[in-house]
Amino acid sequence: MLHGGARRSQYGEVCEAIFLTQGFVYETAEDAEQRLDRFLKRRYEHLRQGQIEKWCRKGALRLDGTRCKASTRIFEGQELRMPPRPVVTEQFSDALKKSTFARNSASDTRLMLSAVIYKDDDLLVLNKPAGIPTQGGSKQTRHIDGLSDALRFGYKEKPRLVHRLDKDTSGVLLLARSRRVAHDLTEAFRHRATRKIYWAAVAGVPVPKMGSIKYGLQKACGRGARGEGEKMETVFPGDVESIKGAKRAQSDYIVVSALAKRTAWVALEPVTGRKHQLRAHMAAIGHPIIGDGKYGGSGKENLGDGWGAQLGGMISRKLHLHARFIQFEHPTLKKTVSFSADLPPHMTESWKYFQWHLKDAPDDPFNLGADVW
Repeated sequence: MLHGGARRSQYGEVCEAIFLTQGFVYETAEDAEQRLDRFLKRRYEHLRQGQIEKWCRKGALRLDGTRCKASTRIFEGQELRMPPRPVVTEQFSDALKKSTFARNSASDTRLMLSAVIYKDDDLLVLNKPAGIPTQGGSKQTRHIDGLSDALRFGYKEKPRLVHRLDKDTSGVLLLARSRRVAHDLTEAFRHRATRKIYWAAVAGVPVPKMGSIKYGLQKACGRGARGEGEKMETVFPGDVESIKGAKRAQSDYIVVSALAKRTAWVALEPVTGRKHQLRAHMAAIGHPIIGDGKYGGSGKENLGDGWGAQLGGMISRKLHLHARFIQFEHPTLKKTVSFSADLPPHMTESWKYFQWHLKDAPDDPFNLGADVW
């Protein structure tokens, strides 16, 4: 195989050129169409997700001469250019491995083990706690991907993420225990062959009580000097095609129960899978999710007019959004399986306060024969 060699990029800095031959990219059939970040981290163990994301943002990583994302899938015959990697001595490598495992404290290990809902030879299903990011990034050092070393259960490699949940969103999260299963599950998500149902408490009561939200979404830079606090903006469906970077999105909802006109328990199904989709869509129709300071206003208290992300009193200020249910075809068993996750403590307390009973809602209320708008 041919790889390596120093070159200068169009910006003048020296970069390393890697020619992706079959033997280099795909060591086994399970490696087919793998993500760029997973390819790099597997081969260069000192690299961290945050560094890869930074390289992508700055254009330091180039695939066939063009900018790429950490999630870009690589194929045989492509050329990858990246900044020169620092020399990793055997001593440094050993220290790195020790520090990686050291990050998993006893309490973190217990937390991860207690989050496991289901385990077999192919996959793990977790009930992700609220407040922990799914994956590392800028200033994120404690996350599910890093802590998943505690979930090897005798395997040589830690399980792999196949999808994400926002930091403050709790609930069902899938991890694959091999590259082949990760590939199959990722394809299922990409082709919308999975069903995901979320539960949320929202400000006010949506009217009608069952419907679809079809606003497109585009990125809007945050107020920080480097775009920190980035969020999504909604776009009128008819304008999506004419706005660069805008993407179509659809979220279905059903009101399960309501507390007068002040708040409602809703079931949400993201038909598409855009960043912050459910949060941005609910805010766009005037019913932000309780505790969502980014889209509902951190300082706005709901006074009964259907707006404001905080209810005050005894109600937690944490985000009230939970991935309750998932259904998909098991990649090995080839049969439909489904899993549900219990509510996090702060949502459990809110549900008790509002006297909302879990038995009032099936895991999948969208599969009851009702026509969703």
